[in-house]
This record gives sequence, structure tokens and C-alpha cells, in this order.
Amino acid sequence: MNVAEFIRENKAYFEDFVTRSTYNSNRIEGNTLSYAETYAIIFNDNSFMVKTKPREIYEAINHKYALSYVLEHLGENLSERMIKDIGVQINKNINEIDGYRKIQVIINKAEFLPPLPEQVGLQMMHFVDNYNNTEYDSVFEKMADMHIKFERIHPFEDGNGRTGRLLITYECLKQDVAPAIIPADDRREYFEFLATGDAQGFAGYLERLSGEEQERVGVFKKLNE
Repeated sequence: MNVAEFIRENKAYFEDFVTRSTYNSNRIEGNTLSYAETYAIIFNDNSFMVKTKPREIYEAINHKYALSYVLEHLGENLSERMIKDIGVQINKNINEIDGYRKIQVIINKAEFLPPLPEQVGLQMMHFVDNYNNTEYDSVFEKMADMHIKFERIHPFEDGNGRTGRLLITYECLKQDVAPAIIPADDRREYFEFLATGDAQGFAGYLERLSGEEQERVGVFKKLNE
């Protein structure tokens, strides 16, 4: 049984994986929901009352469905359509979009400027082509390099970080390695990798996270025996 199949078939790990992925990815972007609140929202736990802004609730729900979309499309090569579908889902009921951004954006605390909106389509076409055809020494080098390039293009008006991290999950599961879930506590280190473009250091970091997740998968497998 590969990792993706285990996620789908083991209810306990599925809920654990989806909640941690959603909680940490949203927390990195400033969402204030706790882990317990995130779980309650995305798995309809009505015994736990959640009082927060509507945006934060939608961020949790949207991430869950975007992650489900990723799990359903692991058999496909990455495409612009897939990336746009994830971006649209991430922004649903928050900042409705229909595709790539049509305005210029600035990334706080970053020295580089993302491309002009009229350049995004061509850059994303090249991004997807390189993603599917460039050979790397390891899956972690690929994920690190591609994630940094994606975030520098910043193709959407909002939700680029969440979308980019879901693409990391997509590639992990497509290559049958445990997903690298970036902890919100590592936010500063993660942003430093993006700001400096340190793909090699980021690759090592993602490999470590994947190894830790593989150990967690092993624990859930033993509990299921």
C-alpha cells in the first residue's frame, strides 16, 4: 500500500494528516485558528464551538477541499489547469478569482518583485513545462527548486503560499514519499529559504520533514494492526 492509499484508507491518519496540513499551512499565513478549532471546522465537530472571522473558517474549509482535489489528481501530470483549480478553491468565498492575477503584487520582506501580470501566463507555461520535464537528483530537490520558483512568480492575487505548499504535497504523494508538512513554528526558516532562493538547503529541510512524517505513518500503521 503506497502513502496516498494509506491516507485514503486509514481514517485516523487521514484526519490527522488533513488537519495538520490545513492548520500549519494556514497558520503560516497568519490564520489564528487553533489545531482543535481547525479540526472542528473541517470535520464538522459540533461539540467544539468556534468563534472567529468568516475568512478564517473559509480558509480551513477551502484548504481541506483543495487538498482533496490534490489527492484525486495524483495520477495526472501537473498542468496549469490543475494549479488554477487549486488556486480558485483556496480563494473561494474569500477573494474570488478565475485564474492568474491581473494586478501587480508585492511580497512583504522580499527583495525581488514578482513578474508583471501580463507576464504571468507565459512564466507559468514555462514553469509547468520545466516541472514536468526537468530531471533532478531527488524528489526533494525538485520540490524545493519548483516551490521557490512558483512563489517568485506569485501567479495569484492571494493564496500563493497555500497553493504552493499543496503542490509540495502533490509531488510527495505522486512519488510515493511521505508528505513534507511545513510546521507553522518553522515559518521564519521557511520564508528565509524562499527569500534567499536556497533550494539546496530547502531540499534538505523538506527531506527531513518527510522522514519525520514517514515515522508518523509507521505509528499509525502499527495502531491499525
